[in-house]
Amino acid sequence: MDYTLITGASSGIGYELALLFAKNGHNLILVSRNKNRLTKITDNLKKDFKIETHIIPIDLSNTNAAEEVFRLVKEKSITVNYLVNNAGFYVKGIFSDNSWDDEQNLIQLQCLTHTQLTKLLLPNMLKQGKGGILNVGSTGSFVPGPHNAIYCAAKSFVLSFSEALAEELSVTGVRVTALCPGGTKTAFQQFDDKKKSFLFPVMKASVVAQAGYKALMKGKRLAIPGLTNKFQVMLVRFIPRKLVTKLTSRMVAN
Repeated sequence: MDYTLITGASSGIGYELALLFAKNGHNLILVSRNKNRLTKITDNLKKDFKIETHIIPIDLSNTNAAEEVFRLVKEKSITVNYLVNNAGFYVKGIFSDNSWDDEQNLIQLQCLTHTQLTKLLLPNMLKQGKGGILNVGSTGSFVPGPHNAIYCAAKSFVLSFSEALAEELSVTGVRVTALCPGGTKTAFQQFDDKKKSFLFPVMKASVVAQAGYKALMKGKRLAIPGLTNKFQVMLVRFIPRKLVTKLTSRMVAN
């Protein structure tokens, strides 16, 4: 059987992506720290969509997490055709004041674990000549991020890696898409209603997930949900880098 593996699947964008893949007949492997939530989700998915599901409750910020996920997948003789690297969390604040443990865990998860999962699962996709990888970045992938420096730096890595890998795999049948949403209502990102505006839109996780799923299935390399987010990403290409950094600093700090 063919499967889709989704990290950070217990809530937010990951959960909405799980629903979309399930609706379209994909068997699922759902990965998250929240075992109780994963169990409840898989029970509902099996009942509603008649698919096979497995859960892997694990903290992906652990250094050996990718190898452990891969080992468990191999034990079940599962073939993974689609990989969704979605799990993440947000570290906000001045770099010199923030907890190093939090920032190290963010780097481990976003840059190392997800890249290693890709490294481990890609060979089988290449062997079959089909499949896809959806990496969840951010509009922060395009700018330096004062007050969330490590988060934006990690998301920049996600975007650069995705675009490079997409080109390398362009003739293999394996698609790679970077999904780069702006403000999104998730378990780890909460937004004050007063901050919502034309310049700072906050989208539903379901809308963001739909944009990412469609882009992956169409073979697009980049998906930026929302017209305002697209405009902002385009605009930063024409503004001096120093000014972009100052503007980003003001947006995040307020």
